[in-house]
Amino acid sequence: MLPRRMRRRCGSGYNAALIHGNALIGEHTAFLRAVESVRIFGFIWGIGGIVLLLVFAIVRLGGVALAAGDHPLTFWHWALAFGWLLYMVWAEGYKGFHLAFAPRVVVRAEYLARHPRTWHVLLAPLYCMGYIHATTRRRLLSVALTSMILCFVFLVRMLPQPWRGLVDAGVVAGLMVGVASILYYLVRLKRSGAASLPVPPDVPVRAVADAPA
Repeated sequence: MLPRRMRRRCGSGYNAALIHGNALIGEHTAFLRAVESVRIFGFIWGIGGIVLLLVFAIVRLGGVALAAGDHPLTFWHWALAFGWLLYMVWAEGYKGFHLAFAPRVVVRAEYLARHPRTWHVLLAPLYCMGYIHATTRRRLLSVALTSMILCFVFLVRMLPQPWRGLVDAGVVAGLMVGVASILYYLVRLKRSGAASLPVPPDVPVRAVADAPA
């Protein structure tokens, strides 16, 4: 058997090593928790920021649409308003949001959560809309779409009531479909994973190649 003094030294060394090992494990666990928090924040901020923007537009334009009711409306007003509303639900809501914008926002938010970078997380809504860290084609399409929307908004603001309100009613309907579509794809992501979403994240090829398996 080892002498008592040597056993004490060995025991002290073992305890010190154990304490050091526990400290390293604690630091590693804290780091993993911090990374996970950043991932969750990026995902929520990316999608939540866009949803808040759409809801703000719905509330703002909805007030203008309701103001159209303060003016006398003829049969042709109602007929054109109904036809425009159906068109915007199909063109803006279904084709624009449901088939393209909404799934891309969700799939890019999921990609951001798996590959977080500080400035990507801070600008998560812009990231999810494809303005940053996207393929050249995606960035050009995003800028072109934004420019078209701004031009459309400027032209609509020049319309007198009740026409402006009737046009905005169709826009609001399309935006509501957009919000519902984002929520739909969030549920789909939760249930079936990112592979079930119908569009790719459109990140640069180099980023895909450098991503860990």
